[in-house]
Amino acid sequence: MAIPVEDTKKKRYQEARESFSGRLLTDTQFDEAVAITGIIEREIHRTGSFKEKLGDYSYAFARSERFDAMKAETIIRDLFKERYGRTMNALREGLIEREDALGEDDIARGHEMALSIGEMVEKGDKLTFNRALAHKSGEFAKQLGITHTVARNIMAEQFEAVEGQSIYDWGKQLDENNYRAQVEAEKEGRSRSNGRSPYRSSYRSAASRSSRDRTGPAGP
Repeated sequence: MAIPVEDTKKKRYQEARESFSGRLLTDTQFDEAVAITGIIEREIHRTGSFKEKLGDYSYAFARSERFDAMKAETIIRDLFKERYGRTMNALREGLIEREDALGEDDIARGHEMALSIGEMVEKGDKLTFNRALAHKSGEFAKQLGITHTVARNIMAEQFEAVEGQSIYDWGKQLDENNYRAQVEAEKEGRSRSNGRSPYRSSYRSAASRSSRDRTGPAGP
């Protein structure tokens, strides 16, 4: 019988709290350090790198504590391993290995996944291409077990190979036809509901200037 994911998360969280590094921290310190491990885990899945973010957050974590950035980094690394069952580098290398093992069929799926962005933008409520692309890249990355960056690159390459145009040029057109159109329609709807024309304020300004030009500046 499989252990529910939520139970596994709780178990690992408790193990991290009871670990050597976890026991030395106050509740507030532990919560902050665990939050940082989550940020770094997402960064590894997103870009495949972690050193820069680890350094930045270790420094920020240590600034208000009685230990230096190096100690903070050690704590974060230890808690990461307890929480996710492997080191940051092991997670990164696992993603690289899965990327190297991709077959032609896996890569070819990038075209279909890229096309699904169009439907997402068209059916979405003021959803931009970039937001939809990030979502679909994450979805594709999870399916293949690779980083979001690699997944996005595969989608872009396959789209251009099949459709003969850049996915980003296509995205600009999607935004123009959907996102911007929806935003403009919303603006006009708000203006009508308020009983004002979207052009009335600019018209009044122009009328006011015209009146001043005719009468000249006021004087004593």
